[in-house]
Amino acid sequence: MKMSKILSIILALVMIVACFAACTTPNGGEETTAPNGDQPTPETNPLAGTYDITMWVSEKEGVADQFKQQIAAFMAANPGIVINAQIEGVTEADAGSKVVADVATAPDIYCFAQDQLARLVQAAALAAPGGDIATAIKTANDAGSVAAASVAGQLYAYPMTSDNGYYLYYDTSIISETDADSLEAIIAACEANGKKFRFALENAWYTASFFFATGCHSNWTMTSEGEFNAVDDTFNSPEGMVAMKGMQKLAQSPAYDSNADIFTDAGAIVTGIWNAGAAADHFGANLGATDLPSFTVDGTSYHLGSYTGNKLMGVKPQTDSKRAAVLSLLAQYLTGEECQSQRFASFEWGPSNLAAQASPAVQANASLAALAKQNAFGQPQGQIHGSWWDIAKVLGADAKNATSDADLQTALDNYDAAIDAVLNMSEDAKNAWGVIGSICGTAWDTDFPMTEGPDGTYTSEVLELKAGEEFKVRQGASWDVNFGVEFNGANIVVEADGKYQVVLVWDGAQGGTVTLVPVE
Repeated sequence: MKMSKILSIILALVMIVACFAACTTPNGGEETTAPNGDQPTPETNPLAGTYDITMWVSEKEGVADQFKQQIAAFMAANPGIVINAQIEGVTEADAGSKVVADVATAPDIYCFAQDQLARLVQAAALAAPGGDIATAIKTANDAGSVAAASVAGQLYAYPMTSDNGYYLYYDTSIISETDADSLEAIIAACEANGKKFRFALENAWYTASFFFATGCHSNWTMTSEGEFNAVDDTFNSPEGMVAMKGMQKLAQSPAYDSNADIFTDAGAIVTGIWNAGAAADHFGANLGATDLPSFTVDGTSYHLGSYTGNKLMGVKPQTDSKRAAVLSLLAQYLTGEECQSQRFASFEWGPSNLAAQASPAVQANASLAALAKQNAFGQPQGQIHGSWWDIAKVLGADAKNATSDADLQTALDNYDAAIDAVLNMSEDAKNAWGVIGSICGTAWDTDFPMTEGPDGTYTSEVLELKAGEEFKVRQGASWDVNFGVEFNGANIVVEADGKYQVVLVWDGAQGGTVTLVPVE
């Protein structure tokens, strides 16, 4: 009997200890649990409840389904929390603009590209992770992604990837590992073998690589209201002239092709992880992947730079503190090691999580290894005025067409003047709408003006359009606010030859429709 009582006491103590362990969590003493920690029961979990939430994730096939599976795993790890998630596919490049346009109707959780962070912070569209969760995020992820998710040292978002950059794929049967380090050697190999060197030098995101190589920069600043008010730009400089000369070497080669989204006849191509599958198919056993090469001007070598970027997850501020805690816990889980590893396995998204990066599978990925090597020469993509992309993209074509140093200098002067014009744009010009596209003999380089009518209606002049041509309408000659098939959506494709007027009906935010009206 005595022994039985002793056993009963011991058993009771064991149960108390087990209960205490189950209710203890790493979240700053709160009785909630991290998904990978000890679990409370539905009865003891203070965050227990049913939560209807909305989410935006990548529009790529299969991504939404995987997020649903990961949310189910989160619920299994957190008994008592039930998440009913309505998930929509929205490209990360557009998500920030859509959220800023109407924060009130934005989703509870959304994925976005890092260059949109400042605007989202200014719009009060992000609930900053705090306490132990913020500490855990900073510890678990690489420094670049943490910096990308921060403003003035304050963490505002959850790092999700470290893979938004570009590097070099090449044919090892014609380009040696040593030659892959030299722009001139790659050009020579492609010319000798009748292959293309594909590099999108008529896209500012890639054109900038030559200017970054020589130490140039273009850093834009914004007011607290989100208006661009200054730029520190050194492209028009002696260093910028060196960049133009380096770019000219490639642009004037018969091997050069500015289309880097196809691999036809490619001996070398500058692109990113999104084309890893196409690169493997094209080069096969001869696939090489490494950082960008160096070019030489007047005896000095310059290693090509690049833009670097991350994809982040944001949580919209909530009025209910319990709901806010659940959303933060969920975002932490969805951007944690296990979920990032799953997305790498399914979609080859490069992890920002250090443990996921260290896995043998990630380490063996040639594309991610090349990106990591190039990132040492990269610059984070910050907030950039929407007009800059059109202003800078012409420099590649200017380098190709130049026949003298004077021509190159003229191109830089024109670039500088265009930058000044943006900063000195009148309010009328900032608010004006125009049609831009591959229309009327132009190549996305001309805005055809639209006239404002009643009730938010804007109408273009009569335009002669051809079947298959594409266009959008945009405000202020910038891509910050534009309409295609929807707000910041896909291009509108002309279905039949004819004369048309383009008509926009706009509600002043992200609601609007664009129609083509035939003209007799």
